[in-house]
Amino acid sequence: MLDQGAPPQNRPGPSGAGGLGGRLMRRKPVELLVAEGGQGEGGSLRRSLGMWQLTMISIGATLGTGIFVVLGESVPKAGPAVTLSFVLAGLTALFSALSYAELAGSIPVAGSSYSYAYATMGELVAWVCGWCLVLEYGVSVAAVAVGWGEYLNELLDGTIGVTIPAVLSSAPGEGGVINLPGLIVVLLAMVFLLGGAKESARVNTIMVIVKIAALVLFCAIGFMGFKSGNYSDFMPLGTAGVSAAAASLFFSYIGFDAASTAGEEAKNPQRDLPRAIMLSLIIVTALYVLVAAVAVGAWNWADFEGSEATLAAIMNDVSGQSFWGTLLAAGAVISIASVVLTVLYGQTRVLFAMSRDGLVPKAFGKVSKKTGTPRVNTVIVSLFCAALASVIPLGKLVDATSIGTLFAFGLVNIAVIVLRRTRPDMPRTFRVPLGWLFPVLGFAFCAYNMFSLDSITWVVFGVWMAVGLVFYFVYGMSRSRLASAEK
Repeated sequence: MLDQGAPPQNRPGPSGAGGLGGRLMRRKPVELLVAEGGQGEGGSLRRSLGMWQLTMISIGATLGTGIFVVLGESVPKAGPAVTLSFVLAGLTALFSALSYAELAGSIPVAGSSYSYAYATMGELVAWVCGWCLVLEYGVSVAAVAVGWGEYLNELLDGTIGVTIPAVLSSAPGEGGVINLPGLIVVLLAMVFLLGGAKESARVNTIMVIVKIAALVLFCAIGFMGFKSGNYSDFMPLGTAGVSAAAASLFFSYIGFDAASTAGEEAKNPQRDLPRAIMLSLIIVTALYVLVAAVAVGAWNWADFEGSEATLAAIMNDVSGQSFWGTLLAAGAVISIASVVLTVLYGQTRVLFAMSRDGLVPKAFGKVSKKTGTPRVNTVIVSLFCAALASVIPLGKLVDATSIGTLFAFGLVNIAVIVLRRTRPDMPRTFRVPLGWLFPVLGFAFCAYNMFSLDSITWVVFGVWMAVGLVFYFVYGMSRSRLASAEK
């Protein structure tokens, strides 16, 4: 908390010049960010997460719809070269993950890249980054929930021979009225999150183990149907196809930064956050490339067009029986639900940090003394995401999520460079190797992937950012706690 009773010369305050430009560029001191860790309206978050739980949160938020569902939409864009698309997206994520690891070890707070930007580039940039995170986390929860419904139908069909009618399992414009499964899974995740971070992490760990087992099972069965001829025309749509698929598949990597949002609930964040981020990304990338390689080897790339529950369909085709596909669908239902759980967790913690800074309403910063969680925040975010999941098609959600994520990741790479210049002597438990090279490459890869997205996605992003800037100038700028400290 800001120490309003301290003498002015000893009070930790914002840094920045006067005037409008100074107000927009005021930075929140790193020491103040760390000192406020865990503090909310009416209570505090509880430090209950170790490295294992943090790694599982990161894997849980990353490993899911990107491989179980979005793979089927990406293969038609790149052909068999979709494996290169995963590598390109993974490389982009790797450079950004290195930057996240350095900042998470130095500034272990709940706001993730929003807080890193606040400490290095000022309040306006921090707001823009936080607004992108709202897009990244909130919309991706909805996208993942939509994909969950596809595998739920596959599971129901394979077990009891019935499926949820399209009118109740598809968005308007895709033959339905409401996506009821997507609505339900978000509300279930909300219930778990309201129970507490430690309890949610325990449930997530079980789900992560199930999802890894399901993907290993797919590789074992799918490899039996592997046909080398499916790779004969490796790059039918050229490098442009590989880039377009990589931009969409970046959606598959957004979750690794979820661990950084747990900075105020980690037992030893400076040590454990960098390790959890890097370890989770290595595990996820290896699984993605392996599964994609087996999937394209088992099916001709043209057969992926319009497919739903793609991995289950491949297993049914290869094995000649529905049992294996049904088993995979069961694993997918459980594992995709873990993505909803962990990404929803990340969204609530980012808004928690923004609320503590006064940039969004206080309701998002209220903490329950009983559970140590931001309960009102969780309910509001869950209802919003559930509404999105019930009415918006998957493809639109995926690309909107990707562009918001890439923008936020690009800012994180810049933040590493800025913090090294402004605070070179600050303790760091992890440092990105090779000086500024990797952060610069990370920013360049993010920009490249952003410009590979279609014009409609850019229009949506532009409208989203315009709405966010209006909100900041009308509400956030004057209510900022740093603004109050200046008075």
